[in-house]
Amino acid sequence: MTLFPMFLKLQRRSCLVVGAGTIGEPKIQSLLVAGANVRVIAPQAHQAVMDWARAGLIVWEPRAFLPNDLEGVFLVIAATASAELNQLVFNEAQRRNILCNAVDDPENCDFYFPAVVRRGHLQIAISTGGQSPALAQRLRRELEEQFTPDYADWLEELGENRKKLFDRNLDADRRRDLLHSLASRDAFDKRQTSSTRPERSSS
Repeated sequence: MTLFPMFLKLQRRSCLVVGAGTIGEPKIQSLLVAGANVRVIAPQAHQAVMDWARAGLIVWEPRAFLPNDLEGVFLVIAATASAELNQLVFNEAQRRNILCNAVDDPENCDFYFPAVVRRGHLQIAISTGGQSPALAQRLRRELEEQFTPDYADWLEELGENRKKLFDRNLDADRRRDLLHSLASRDAFDKRQTSSTRPERSSS
């Protein structure tokens, strides 16, 4: 099966996580980073999840999952240690045409969580279609070494330069060539060289 790769805008979207322990906590955090409205259903929760709830970052309901918890939900993550409960959440989501991910259960997933390299607005996502998360994590570590944190600031500069070029009355081909030149490896290397070059002391 070929997956369709995309980046979802979850800002202010209603997302449900069933489970708030070791499995659920990182999924909740990833939804928070994306700006989602997160609701959590779980009888018990890790300390971090309780802290997020106290801070008003999420809504945590300390109880068992009910099928009607899916009403009005954009996507749901089944993140419990119970395969039976995760299966129930997935089945109920399917009935309602709601996207569902049952963690570590590829057969009961409409989507997978990729391993992600984040450098500001730059995100490089790696998926193995659920076949080998370990491989995805290894590739992520390698890419984190290749794409250093300096890429975050550089991307901000590229965005500002792009806006300036679109504000100018330029031929489309000329503008495209300039944009590709600014985003080239040579341009990045020159930026790094100039930023690390020691300043000359005045005599």
